[in-house]
Amino acid sequence: MIAEIKKDAEERMKKTIETLKGEFIKIRTGRAHTSLLDHVSVSYYGSPMPLTQVANVTVLDNRTLGVTPWEKNMLSEVEKAIRNSDLGLNPTNVGNLLRVPLPPMSEERRRELVKVVKHETENVKVAIRNIRRDANAQLKALVKSKDISEDDERGAEDAVQKVTDKYIKQVDQLLLDKEAELMEV
Repeated sequence: MIAEIKKDAEERMKKTIETLKGEFIKIRTGRAHTSLLDHVSVSYYGSPMPLTQVANVTVLDNRTLGVTPWEKNMLSEVEKAIRNSDLGLNPTNVGNLLRVPLPPMSEERRRELVKVVKHETENVKVAIRNIRRDANAQLKALVKSKDISEDDERGAEDAVQKVTDKYIKQVDQLLLDKEAELMEV
């Protein structure tokens, strides 16, 4: 039972870290990366589709993405979807290719993004601590129902705390890495 609780807590913490990594990918650093357009939806014959399912996204250079729709008649729809996204990008039509230049980021914008990143990491830390709290509550319930001894509970709480510390440390490292990436000119 104790091993199951610890394993469940660790899996949930791992998922939380993966979610944070996904959020960090969405935060633009000024360098072109194909995942910047992952959450853009395109109206494909009336139904919304992810951009990656209707077009090929490539990196042309450090500050430019290339988007080539699978169907030529979708070019204007893809262009409109990118323009209307919350990314503030302005694609240009070059025949059957859309060039999406990424504007250089100002110092002020970089600092704003660092604040956003710190807020995201704080939310993840809270989520990890909540997972620890839930695991400890399950352990207390086992003690109450006399399924495990108090000594076992203390040992298990220590193990859960070690796992929590490990994941909090990972979050801190992810924050440092992303902060350095954002402030890099």
